[in-house]
Amino acid sequence: MIRQLIARVFGRKAAKQTGAHNKPNTLPASRYGIRRDAVSNGSRHTVETLQQQGYQAYIVGGAVRDLLAGIPPKDYDVATNATPEQVRRCFRRARIIGRRFQIVHVMMGRETIEVTTFRGSHEAHGNGPAQTDAHGRVLRDNVFGSQQEDAARRDFTVNALYYDPISETVIDYHHGIDDLHNKTLRMIGDPATRYREDPVRMLRAVRLAAKLDLSLDPATRAPIGELAGLIGNVPLSRLFDEMLKLLTSGHALKCLHSLREAGLHHGLLPLLDVILERPAGQRFIQLALENTDRRIREGKPISPGFLFATLLWHEMLAQWETHKADGERPLPALFRAMDSVLETQARTLAITRRVAADIKDIWVLQPRFEQRSGKRPFSLIEQPRFRAGYDFLLLRAQAGEIDHELAAWWTTFLDADGAARSAMLQPPRAGEGRKRRRRRRKTAAPASATDNTETAQNPRPQGADASA
Repeated sequence: MIRQLIARVFGRKAAKQTGAHNKPNTLPASRYGIRRDAVSNGSRHTVETLQQQGYQAYIVGGAVRDLLAGIPPKDYDVATNATPEQVRRCFRRARIIGRRFQIVHVMMGRETIEVTTFRGSHEAHGNGPAQTDAHGRVLRDNVFGSQQEDAARRDFTVNALYYDPISETVIDYHHGIDDLHNKTLRMIGDPATRYREDPVRMLRAVRLAAKLDLSLDPATRAPIGELAGLIGNVPLSRLFDEMLKLLTSGHALKCLHSLREAGLHHGLLPLLDVILERPAGQRFIQLALENTDRRIREGKPISPGFLFATLLWHEMLAQWETHKADGERPLPALFRAMDSVLETQARTLAITRRVAADIKDIWVLQPRFEQRSGKRPFSLIEQPRFRAGYDFLLLRAQAGEIDHELAAWWTTFLDADGAARSAMLQPPRAGEGRKRRRRRRKTAAPASATDNTETAQNPRPQGADASA
C-alpha cells in the first residue's frame, strides 16, 4: 500500500517533469506528405504482423522524423507493447539482443528491423530510481511501459513521433511536428538532467541540428558547455559509434564546427585544435569532409578508415618529421609516429582494429607514391588499399600539400596501357637503386662425387676444418 502511494506520488512528479501527461495528437499522415508506400516493405510488414497478433506497433523515431523532413530514412525502428519474447514468437527470423535493454532484430529479406518494447519509468512503476553513476548517467534502466511513457523517455521532441502505416496516422505527444516545422530542436524534460542521464545526447543534438538544419532551443543548448566534460564518462565504443554517425551524416563539416563551438570535441578528437591551427591542416580537413559529404549525398560508399586517416594525418605527419629530424630512418620513424597518434586517439575513441589497420595502410602508402622507377609503381597498384591511398594522394595535392605533378603522373599511369606505363618510368634516384646481394666466397671444390654428397648432407661452417 505504501509502495503504491509512493509510486503514485513519484509517478506524477516524473510525468510532470517529462511531459508524459500530455495527450497525444493523432494526425493524418497525408497532411504531411507521408505515404504508406514511402516506407520500406520490411518495416511495414513488421508493423502489420504485430498488429495482426493483437499488439500495438508503430514505426518510430528517426525514420518518422526524416519522412516528415523529406529525407529518405536509412533504417527503420518499430516500437510495440509486445515483450521481446512475444515479438520473437511472431517472426520466423528474429533474435533478441542487448543487455542493458533487450531489443529484437527482425530479418526481412536484406532488411533488419529493430523492434523495441515501449519503455517506462522506474519510479512510475514503483521500482525506485534508476541505477546511475556518480555523475547521473543511467547504467541500468530496463522497465517496460506504455506508449505515453515511451514517448516521454525519448530525447528530442522530433524523435517522439509514431507512424502507423496501416491506419496512416502520426501520433505526436510532444509537438515534435511543430518543432520540426519551426526549425527547432527541443529536449523532452529538463535538458541538464537528460544530458546527465546520457551525455551522448549532447553529440546527438549537434548532429541532428546540422542534419535537419535546426536551431537548438535555448534551454536545450544552455547546459552543454557546463556538462561537456561528462562525455569522458561514456564508454569509448559508444563514442566511436556516435562519432562515426556524425562524420557520415552528410553534414560532417558543419557538425565538426558545431562540436568546436560547443566545446564538445575535447573528449572526442583531442588533436583537432592542433590540426586546425595549421592552415594546411585546416584546408586538408575541409576538403576531405566536403568530399565525404558529397559522396554521401550521391549515395556513394565511404570508408571510416579514410575519414579518420584524413582527420589525424597532419598530427601524424608532424610527429614523423620530428622523428626524422632527430636522426631516425624514414620508415621506422613513420611507424613510430603512426603508433603514437593512434594510441593517443584510442584514449578517447575506441577505434576498431579494422579501422586502425585501414588508417595505417593509407598512411604507409603515401611515401611509396614518390617512387616512380623500376617495378615499384607496378607493385604499388597491386596493393589491396591502393585506391584509398591514391584518393588520399589526390586530396593532398588538392590541398597544396604536395606538387600536382605527382598526382597527375599517377593518374596518367593508371589510365595508360602496359607499354605506355613502362615508358613513363623514371630513372632511379640516388640511393634508390637495387642493392646487390653479397656473394658468398666459394670454398675449394670437393675432390670427388662422394665428397660432394657428404658436404651437402652435412654442411659445415666455413673454417670448420681449420678449427678442428
